[in-house]
Amino acid sequence: MTDGARPSESAPPTPSGAASAQPASDSARANEPLRVGIVAGELSGDLLGAALITAIRAQVPNAEFFGVAGPKMIAAGCEAWATTDELSVMGLAEVIRHIPRLLKLRASLVERFRVARPNVFVGIDYQEFNLGLAKRLKAEGFKTVQYVSPQVWAWRQGRVKTIGKACDLILCLLPFETDFYTRHGVRAVFVGHPLADQIPLEIDRAAARRDLGIDSAATVVALLPGSRLSEVERLGVDFATAAAWIAAHRPEISFVAPMASPRVRQSFERKIAEVPNAPTIRIIDGQAQRVLAAVDAAIVASGTATLETLLSRTPMVVAYRFAAFTAFVLRGLGLVKVSFFSQPNLLAGRRLVPEFLQEQVNGADLGAALLNELADPKHLDELQREFRTLHETLRRGGADLAASAVLELVRGGT
Repeated sequence: MTDGARPSESAPPTPSGAASAQPASDSARANEPLRVGIVAGELSGDLLGAALITAIRAQVPNAEFFGVAGPKMIAAGCEAWATTDELSVMGLAEVIRHIPRLLKLRASLVERFRVARPNVFVGIDYQEFNLGLAKRLKAEGFKTVQYVSPQVWAWRQGRVKTIGKACDLILCLLPFETDFYTRHGVRAVFVGHPLADQIPLEIDRAAARRDLGIDSAATVVALLPGSRLSEVERLGVDFATAAAWIAAHRPEISFVAPMASPRVRQSFERKIAEVPNAPTIRIIDGQAQRVLAAVDAAIVASGTATLETLLSRTPMVVAYRFAAFTAFVLRGLGLVKVSFFSQPNLLAGRRLVPEFLQEQVNGADLGAALLNELADPKHLDELQREFRTLHETLRRGGADLAASAVLELVRGGT
């Protein structure tokens, strides 16, 4: 999703009588179908939401779902009052101009949930929006869940108190997150990461190459400058410049770039055109996981794609650049509390892969770092072992565990 998502033309309509509606008693609702309010704000949230819906329905076939959904959630049977692309903005600077629209949308969702009376509300990722919504709903007696922990352990740790007041349960994707919440008296369950279930433990690179028409003997580098327009706008030139630097030093290396959407593709193609001597970069629509399974290494924007790269056992260099205002606030207030920002390094608790942040990001350094990774066989063997161990840790049948935890909360479990 992108920060250029279209504004909602109007907020979801509010049924009459909303102000007086309250959650019904357990006895009054014993024979009613399970009703789940759900809000997801991005592509990754849509994937999580669809898997959760399927897993809950496996245990409660007549369950009903409604809220803010993406195409996969809709296909899984969620009634969409609004779509995920209406929420797809990120970063302090990016969000500011959308605040009035988002607040209007959130207020209207509160009214609709009051009337629909879900047994539980599940906010998927998109925490700044969902936690405010959960706080309102919990205050009115609804059970609330946040699926995907905010990175509260990394920055603005004081938010844990607010999270605890807003949510009855946190579903964590990463193993170290539950310890943080336990220390602060907030109920949390580690459910593993769905990507670890989706991506096989054994990667068939030969098959991936055949599927993509990549020569079995070629050395190929993937470029993943982000799934949002804002990321590609800030990183696209540097990633293309890194490719040019690599090509100048290793002309036999070829490049492929899987793109999350047509708009992201167009943006990256414009950035490539700005780089003198940029090599030919094969652009592929979607298929990021297949590409990562096929290539020898990747330069990746920080985010979920770094986890996909890890799970694909692919060496990587990670880069990220915030909007200038966002970076100014984070640094000026000393809000960041971790030594690393990329998922592989956070999971390992040490530097496994090179990472570059903000002004550190430049094409030459990214390219040099990637070639250094490929030139160190001992390190590559270590990465394979570490990535496999992390994959096994995260592979827990996440959607089923999440569904069971949500249903336990609904049934009054502790």
